[in-house]
Amino acid sequence: MKTFEFKATRRAWGMTALALAAMGSSLPLLAQAQSQPKGASIVVASTTSTEQSGLFGHILPEFRKASGIDVKVVALGTGQAIDMARRGDADVLFVHDRPAEDRFVADGFAARRFDVMYNDFVLVGPKADPAQTRGKDIVAALQRVAAGNAPFVSRGDRSGTHAAELRYWKLSGNDAKGPGYRECGCGMGPALNMAAATGSYLLADRGTWLSFRNKADLVVLVEGDARLFNPYGVMRVSAARHPHVKTAEGQQFIDWLLSSAGQASIASYQINGEQLFFPNAAR
Repeated sequence: MKTFEFKATRRAWGMTALALAAMGSSLPLLAQAQSQPKGASIVVASTTSTEQSGLFGHILPEFRKASGIDVKVVALGTGQAIDMARRGDADVLFVHDRPAEDRFVADGFAARRFDVMYNDFVLVGPKADPAQTRGKDIVAALQRVAAGNAPFVSRGDRSGTHAAELRYWKLSGNDAKGPGYRECGCGMGPALNMAAATGSYLLADRGTWLSFRNKADLVVLVEGDARLFNPYGVMRVSAARHPHVKTAEGQQFIDWLLSSAGQASIASYQINGEQLFFPNAAR
């Protein structure tokens, strides 16, 4: 598994990506934008974390300017987004559950998965930390939550965050999780609101956490564990499976995300001076 560090050396990427964008890599897309039929659009099935963090609001106007293509994002839990793409109700899938993404490709619903960006998961909870979870080890932290019957809010929605949380619970040996465990069946923002209102622990993606304003008494208690690495991938839905999908336009969106211009746009998205996502398209 890749390791990661959210430190100043990582923020240097944003400056590098912006410099690369200035080299003219978006010129082919600009040419395509001029020839794009009016009203061209695609549907992207994605996660609530990319939407609720504000990332799409930041990058999509830049893609629209470069390509002439409008993007309609349907933000769901990753499991639901994958189901939507399997039905052919989306042209592009942009999610963060690597095992499920690999199955999507293996089952023939996409020819290839591309790395786009990453951040990390964090365990948040009440500042007083009654379960004494504070530290770097997510598995030990969940063991303490279960042992102390501390309140814990789970998204419970088959999202990438939910899938990761279940993996960590399994590693902790506490599949039962304890009587304080509650599933909300909701997105990241509503789950954070519930945790803030009840003083509960919760696993969150860092991007949505940073953009979340109703933190109340919640603070980040566990971060930095390599197991908390959170990669995002993008796939074009296969026309062999669903002939009606917009192959050319979907590929343009993927190409832009992976280009230096798209990667620079992702890197430049910050809240209060803190970068939310770190681009990692293969070079």
